[in-house]
Amino acid sequence: MYKFAVKRILDLLIGVMAFPVFFVCLIIFGPIIKLTDKGPIFYNAKRIGKDGKLFKMYKFRSMYVNAPDIRLADGSTYNGEDDPRVTKVGKFMRATSIDELPQILNILNGSMSLIGPRPDPPDWLDKYPENIRVFLSVRPGVTGYSQAYFRNGADGMQKMENDAYYAQHVSFIFDVKIFFKTIATVLGHSNTYKDLSSEGEAVKVAETLKK
Repeated sequence: MYKFAVKRILDLLIGVMAFPVFFVCLIIFGPIIKLTDKGPIFYNAKRIGKDGKLFKMYKFRSMYVNAPDIRLADGSTYNGEDDPRVTKVGKFMRATSIDELPQILNILNGSMSLIGPRPDPPDWLDKYPENIRVFLSVRPGVTGYSQAYFRNGADGMQKMENDAYYAQHVSFIFDVKIFFKTIATVLGHSNTYKDLSSEGEAVKVAETLKK
């Protein structure tokens, strides 16, 4: 009952209550983002949603226009503390997760939930092992089990395993724990940036950023 009905009702209530916060942040950060390089305020990305269907996910744009897409060896997106692709206001928004606020619109239109697996880019769909695809049975979330407890500390496979675990154990109590853990993680700035433990990986990213 919770997974298929109550969760959606709670999402709508939270989305309506959080909308004024999003609107205020739009008024504050929108002009700053626009004036940085005259680019769009929002970053609209195609992502994999429930049942493998693609949807448009909204974020405040935190990178310069036409910034290159850099992926690590595990297929995850590069996210480094000294990433020159990220604007000054973008670094602040990422550190505080303000860049994620426009996803309130995704919650309201039903493409996302407050709590759920973080959605991947379309090219990941063919990479999911059969035993992992169970997480496609739930709506992707603004935050989730992997995001709250590991943030950027988990590699691609660990993230998928965490997402599958969540989908198999969805409950009101689990979602409440994830919600408060997310707040603690954001306030504590835990695992904000990707750890390039491999020297070869670090060199590869550095060379890409210089181009």
